[in-house]
Amino acid sequence: MRFSDLLDTVRSQPRELSIPAEWAQGRASFGGLVAALQYEAMRAKVPADRPVRSLAITFVGPVEPEVPVSFEVDVLREGKAVSQLLGRAMQKGQVVTLIQGSFGASRPSEVAVTADPAPQMKHWDDCQELPYIKGVTPEFMRHLAMRWSVGGLPFTGNKSREMGGWVRLRGDVKEEAVSESHILALVDAWPPALLPHLSKPAMGSTLTWTIEFVQPLLELSTLDWCKYLVEIEHATDGYGHAAAKLWNADGQLIAMSRQTVTIFA
Repeated sequence: MRFSDLLDTVRSQPRELSIPAEWAQGRASFGGLVAALQYEAMRAKVPADRPVRSLAITFVGPVEPEVPVSFEVDVLREGKAVSQLLGRAMQKGQVVTLIQGSFGASRPSEVAVTADPAPQMKHWDDCQELPYIKGVTPEFMRHLAMRWSVGGLPFTGNKSREMGGWVRLRGDVKEEAVSESHILALVDAWPPALLPHLSKPAMGSTLTWTIEFVQPLLELSTLDWCKYLVEIEHATDGYGHAAAKLWNADGQLIAMSRQTVTIFA
């Protein structure tokens, strides 16, 4: 099932949805998809003139594929310009994902600070793509393409603090405008930045994730490549802290991300 099809489904019936096994990530569903589905349920509760500014995501437990999950939303407060919402993904009577979202209308301001320039990277045609290999790579990777330009692939013993390259949807993609839901999938598609440091496979997962969106969103197609770079800021005791950014191919900033990840090695 395509990413766009799942978004359409949750928009029409947020109370009950089963995520197909082809979107699995180990024993759980792909976190970027879960966050996107919960975001869509939240977006429906907010006035259209209040775009999302930030999402704070906690993956409480794995969202099992092929098992019904519901996406609940509480509007915590609606001010003159900002709406604060809380979203809960529920499965088998348990909270599996929590998202606190801040949606805010634009307002006049004397402050305007441009983003730092995007890093230089090789063209996507010159970069190595991590292939989808059934039974080896996560199932969801059949739907997302990542091409490495910085750092190493997972489990290669590469000790770089940085990792990144190009990312976009792949396969039978429905060409449409990129939304915040797509951005959630593109950013979370990348493995934890600690995994290239390992020389053999081990489990790793995102514990918490905060993402902030530059509004208004740039005009992008789901067939466009985006540039991604993450930097490990600190890692010890089985936890790592990393910050990342996503740009369009022209180097315009799209989103800023921060994750706390757990690593079992």
